[in-house]
Amino acid sequence: MMTLLAFAVVLGILVVVHELGHYGVARLCGVKVLRFSVGFGKPLVSWRVGPDKTEWAIAAFPLGGYVKMLDEGEGEVAPEEAHRAFNRQTVWRRMAIVVAGPAANFALAILIYWFFFMHGVTGLRAVVAEPPAGTPAAAAGLHGGDTVGAVDGKRIATWQDLRWHLLRQAVSGESVVLETGGAGDGALTHHLDVRSLKPEDMEGDFLAKLGLAPFQPTLLPVIGDLLPDGAAALAGLRRGDVVVAVNGQSIARWEDLVRWVKTHPDQSLRFDIRRDEQPLMVAVVPAAVASGGKTIGRIGASPWVDPGLLESLLVEVSYPPHIAFVRAVGKTWDMSAFSLEMLGRMVVGQVSWKNLSGPITIADYAGQSARMGGFAFLSFLALISVSLGVLNLLPVPLLDGGHLMYYIAELIKGSPVSEKAMAIGQQAGMALLLLLMAFAFYNDINRLIAS
Repeated sequence: MMTLLAFAVVLGILVVVHELGHYGVARLCGVKVLRFSVGFGKPLVSWRVGPDKTEWAIAAFPLGGYVKMLDEGEGEVAPEEAHRAFNRQTVWRRMAIVVAGPAANFALAILIYWFFFMHGVTGLRAVVAEPPAGTPAAAAGLHGGDTVGAVDGKRIATWQDLRWHLLRQAVSGESVVLETGGAGDGALTHHLDVRSLKPEDMEGDFLAKLGLAPFQPTLLPVIGDLLPDGAAALAGLRRGDVVVAVNGQSIARWEDLVRWVKTHPDQSLRFDIRRDEQPLMVAVVPAAVASGGKTIGRIGASPWVDPGLLESLLVEVSYPPHIAFVRAVGKTWDMSAFSLEMLGRMVVGQVSWKNLSGPITIADYAGQSARMGGFAFLSFLALISVSLGVLNLLPVPLLDGGHLMYYIAELIKGSPVSEKAMAIGQQAGMALLLLLMAFAFYNDINRLIAS
């Protein structure tokens, strides 16, 4: 229910914002709006508002919406209202009305990122773990504990920043220069070769392919939070218990405990623990769970983490309002440009079509982000808003970008595109959109099966 509700909220906000863009600019241009619909098909609920008696409706099929304007090409128009018809507007006004929808989606993303940058965003410091031997990160001379401060000369503060910049470079297949150890003359440079990445590597954790992972400090084998119905809680383990040994083998780190648990599903393990300085023995049977095609053990316990250690690995990034706004615009622009680049590389085969997602994946991520909290949900909303803006600007008939393409052609040739050409374009656009939707649904279903 959380997933469905989150998906409905995301879809509703994005559609309403997009269509309000069209509606607002149409009204500014003096065009009469007949209907504002969220969803397609038969209206489930509708009401009329304003001097023009505009019909506001919620329709049966929710994946989208539209603004219906007075237009002589779609029916009779009273002579006294002809000047308010969409088709009677100058080409520049028609272009403005069409562009206003995607522009509203970009504006929503900018507002969300502006809020984030002003409020402050807590992120993981860009501190790397020891890279495995033979990986590009090891070849670049990176070591565990190194803090990356810049990527190709651009300052970064968080692991999210590092991932974003490396993703952009990885798609381009170029070598990346990382700076560690401070700024200026004190910085060490590392040339990270990303050319070994293949298109299919971009579907998962491409950083792992490069040998990059966030630094994880050594955790002591001290029990932290417990799931109420987990094997650890059912066996009697408590928060603060120190695991000294398992089956007689000494345990020095949390990783050692995890290794024992994962490799012994449905097998009784003898935990020697220390509780309030008193030695105890507890028998724990890890539950068997499927993960990555294998069966592993799990006890439903997380490690206790020193709050001071956790704080040392986190950083909060915030800016004054004017700088935050510039950064919000820049982030939205970068994400839009990257989305277009990814689409272009999909077309020429440099990036796998498996990266294309449809409604099922969007709904899944909407639910996940909602469960993670307000900031995660807003971040996801901004990401999808940018994607929707970019998608609608593609020069494909039926989309806003397709209409914009017709109006640009009209400007060049001095007269509207013929009805025959528009009809052919509509058919081609419909075929292309159906093909994209088929790919997206296919990928969605494959992800569901894989997970």
